[in-house]
Amino acid sequence: MRVLVVGGGIGGLCATLALRRAGVEVEVIERNPEWSVYGVGIIQPGNALRALHSLGLAEACVAAGHPMLGSRTFLADGVTEVAHNAFPPLVPGLPPGNGLPRPRLHEILTTGARESGAAVRIGVTVTRIENDPRGVTATLSDGSRGSWDLLIGADGLYSQIRTDVFDERFVPHFTGQVCWRVNLPRLEGLDELYLYLGPWGSAGFVPLSEDLMYMLLIETPIDGWRGEVERRGAAAVMRERLEPFGGPVAEMRELVTDDDAIVLRPIENILVPAPWHRDRVVLIGDAAHGMTPHCGQGAAQAVEDGIVLADELSATDSVADALQAYTDRRFDRCRTILEGSEAIGRWEQDHSLDIDLGATHQLVAMAAASPV
Repeated sequence: MRVLVVGGGIGGLCATLALRRAGVEVEVIERNPEWSVYGVGIIQPGNALRALHSLGLAEACVAAGHPMLGSRTFLADGVTEVAHNAFPPLVPGLPPGNGLPRPRLHEILTTGARESGAAVRIGVTVTRIENDPRGVTATLSDGSRGSWDLLIGADGLYSQIRTDVFDERFVPHFTGQVCWRVNLPRLEGLDELYLYLGPWGSAGFVPLSEDLMYMLLIETPIDGWRGEVERRGAAAVMRERLEPFGGPVAEMRELVTDDDAIVLRPIENILVPAPWHRDRVVLIGDAAHGMTPHCGQGAAQAVEDGIVLADELSATDSVADALQAYTDRRFDRCRTILEGSEAIGRWEQDHSLDIDLGATHQLVAMAAASPV
């Protein structure tokens, strides 16, 4: 079997590793000629570590990051604690959660993909797809053309594969919030996710290493926020938006001075209706189910996608049956997590909504911890 993976990010590389373990011939193409990643850090909850453990990579991630033992939630004053949750470990010998710098995860995954024997081509994308029940023929941006038994669209939230093969009306939805992230020196003793509930969103800290963490702010932005950032600089606007928070957030906000160090993105999501395949083209990760960051599950679900897809392809000689089984195993799980995460974001924008945050977090946690 020959598979073309379009997209060299978390989902695409984990699918590649799972398929190579099953003896499948895999070629990965990545649009970015530098094959680099943006971002500051990433949360790996227990189910992400469980999935990565099955690929032999969880230990490397933990060694490169910092354990996350649970979460604490405070009011905006930074002192009044309203919730404290310990994370249950899902892999013996590993912490219940992990945070690590995004470039370190990328290094672990890209090294693993190359060492697996997968062919990798960077600076290349798909320009034309001919898809039918027998296979896929694709023309690439370098003018080459080839045929594969399966094409995996792992090209992210703004997936070109989704637009070209599924329906151009399947586009991400802006949820009304934006997310700010910036790396800062780690608070002494920070070994949990800290969240602070403010008037227009939540601020927080995520440990990444012994001396590093990232500070986040998920908020309902001011009108014209893009222009304001361009005019005044990202650091100045972020500091201003953090002014309602006291305690550690107030202390750390003064370290937010470098515009270039800040990652600022609108929060969007998408859930492609089932099934997630059309003949011999299948979607995984954000291309199929892009999630908001409120539950830290986007990357974890992408990793699980690749493992389940490889599992189903190994279980039957019928590619059509395998792709249907992949969607059947993944759709309800991803929908529950996506909708729960979105509900938390809605509550942050309107506290009068009848949304039980504790019950929502519990529902998401149960779905994520359940067997893949």
